[in-house]
Amino acid sequence: MTVPSPHAIGAILLTVAMFYGFVSGRARVEIISLLTISAIALGLYSFPLPGQAPTDGLKLAFEGFGHYALITICALMVLGRGLVTTGALEPASRLLTRVWRVNHQLGLLITLLLAMGMSMMVNDTPVLVLLLPVMAAIAANGGMAASKTLIPVNSAVLIGGMATTIGTSTNLLVVSIAGDMGLPPIGVFHFTPIVLMAAVVALPFIWLVMPRLLPDNSLAAGHEPRRFAATLRLSGTSPARDMDIDQLKSRLPELVEVRGPVAGGRLAVSATHAALEEAIRVLGATAAPAWLMERLKSGYGKTGEDLTVVELSIPRDSGLIGKGVTNANLAELYNVAILGVHDARRMWHGDRPVNAEPQAEPMFGEGDIILATGAMSDLQKLARSENLLVLEGAKELPRTAKAPLALAIMAGAVVPASIGIVPIAISALAGAIAMFVTGCVRFDRIGRALSAKVIVLVAASIAIGRIILDSGAAEWLSGLIAIGLQFLPAAGVLAAVMLFVTVLTNFASNTTAAAVGTPIAFSLAQKLGIPVEPLVLAVLFGCNLCYATPVAYQTNMLIMSAGDYKFGDYTKTGLPLVALMIVTLSGLLVFRYGLY
Repeated sequence: MTVPSPHAIGAILLTVAMFYGFVSGRARVEIISLLTISAIALGLYSFPLPGQAPTDGLKLAFEGFGHYALITICALMVLGRGLVTTGALEPASRLLTRVWRVNHQLGLLITLLLAMGMSMMVNDTPVLVLLLPVMAAIAANGGMAASKTLIPVNSAVLIGGMATTIGTSTNLLVVSIAGDMGLPPIGVFHFTPIVLMAAVVALPFIWLVMPRLLPDNSLAAGHEPRRFAATLRLSGTSPARDMDIDQLKSRLPELVEVRGPVAGGRLAVSATHAALEEAIRVLGATAAPAWLMERLKSGYGKTGEDLTVVELSIPRDSGLIGKGVTNANLAELYNVAILGVHDARRMWHGDRPVNAEPQAEPMFGEGDIILATGAMSDLQKLARSENLLVLEGAKELPRTAKAPLALAIMAGAVVPASIGIVPIAISALAGAIAMFVTGCVRFDRIGRALSAKVIVLVAASIAIGRIILDSGAAEWLSGLIAIGLQFLPAAGVLAAVMLFVTVLTNFASNTTAAAVGTPIAFSLAQKLGIPVEPLVLAVLFGCNLCYATPVAYQTNMLIMSAGDYKFGDYTKTGLPLVALMIVTLSGLLVFRYGLY
C-alpha cells in the first residue's frame, strides 16, 4: 500500500469530521454541510490539487449547487408537493381506512403494499406524512396500536423508495455521481425488479414479525383527540336526507357521533377534525352554510390564496365571549366560516348543536376552541381583532379539483424518463414548471416544497464525492478495502460494500454515504475485476437500508414521537431487516449480473 497524498489525507479527515458532526448532533445539518463546502473551497484555494489553479478548487466546491442531480431533486420535491396540495393521494388513504375495518392483518398488509407502491414514485417523506394521520386514526378506532404499525410502515416506505432512481434523493445522487464517473445512464426502473424480489422476501418479516417485536404504547400515546360539535348541511341530492340514525352511523367514520335524525336537511354531529372532514365527503355536505363555502372558494380562485383550517382558542379577554355563532357575524366581518366548536359540554343544548337555531345556541365561553376555515390572512385578522389564540396544526384544504391534473403531470414527468425518451432531469423540471403554471403548486409557496437542508446537504455531498475522487482518497481507500476482500466471492464483496455503506448511513447521512461509497465502488471494480454497475447498486441499496437507528433518516424521526419509540425499538426490528436485505440483495445482484 502506498502512502496517501496530503490532499487525500485531508479529504479523508474532512469526511470523518463531517460524519462526526452529523452523528453528534451538536450543530444543524445545514451548518455542517455549509462548513464542509467552505472547508473544501478554502482548502483547495490555498492548496490547489496538482496541475490545477486555485479557482478550479472553488468550482469543485460549489458546483453541487448547479448540478443536474440537485435540480432534479428539487423538481421532484415540487411534483410531490403538487400531489399533496391537491389531495391526489387522499383516495389511497381512504381506501386503507375501509380495508382496516374489515380485518386488521389484511389492513396492515394492504397498507405496507400501498406504502411501497407510492414511495416508488413520490419521495418517502410526503408518503409517510400522508400515512401518519391515517395510522393514528386507525389506532384510535380500535385497530393496531400506532407503535406496532409505524415502524413497519416506515420500513415499507423506505424499501419502496429504494426501487426506482426517483424514489429518494439519495438514489438520484448515487446515479448522478456514477454517471459523472462514466457509468452508462441508469433508467428509472432499471433495478426495480431486484428490489421488488427482495421486498417479497422482506415483506413477511415486516408484516408478521415486526409488530410482535414492538411494544404496545397505546396507553402512552397521548390524549383523546379533540371533538367538535358541528352541523352538517346536506345537499339537495345527498342520500343521507332519507336515512335513519342507524343507516347514518353505518356510513360515517367511527369517531363521528350522530346527535339526532336529519331535520330540515341538517345533521347534528360531534367528531374529531379528521372524522368531520370524512363525514363531509361521504355525505356530500358542508359544515358551514353552502353559500359561504362557495364564496370562500370563489375568493380563493381570484386571489390564489389557499383555504386553511385552523383551531382558535378563546381566552378570558376575547371579544367573542358572550356571543353565539350566529350573532358574532364572523362570516361578514372577517370572511371566515365556523366548521365546529369544542367543547361538547357547553356546545350542545339537548340534542341541538350550537348552530342549529339562533335561539337555541349557547354563548362562546373561555377555553372554547373554534374550528374555522378561510384564507390565512383573514383568519389572522380574526385572531387579532377578537384576541384569539391560533393553535398549532393549521391545515391547508387540498385543491381537489386539480388532483387529476396533478396526477397527469406526475405521470407525464415519470413515464417519458422511465422509457428513456428524455432524461429524468428534463422531464422532472418540465413537470415542476407545469405544476406552477396550472396552479397545483403556488410559486410563492415554493419554500414549502423545497427543503433547504436537503439542498445544502446534496451540494455538500457532491463536493465531498468529487474531492475524495480527485484527491486520490477513493483509490487509496478502495485499495485498503480490496486487501480484505480479494479472497471473497463476488457475493461476499457486494455484501461487504453494502454493509460498509449501511453502517455509514445509519450513523451519519445517507447522502454523504452515497458520495463516499460511489467513488470507492468504482475503484474497487477496477482492483477486483468486478463490473462496476453491481457495485454501484450495492452502494445505492446500502444507503437505503436505514432502519436500525432513529437518526438514520428523517422519516425515522417523524414516527419516533407518534409511536412513543425508544432507540432500542429501531435496533430490535431494524438489525434483522438490514441483515435480511443485505443477504437477499447481494444474492440477487450476483444472479442478475452472472457473478458466479
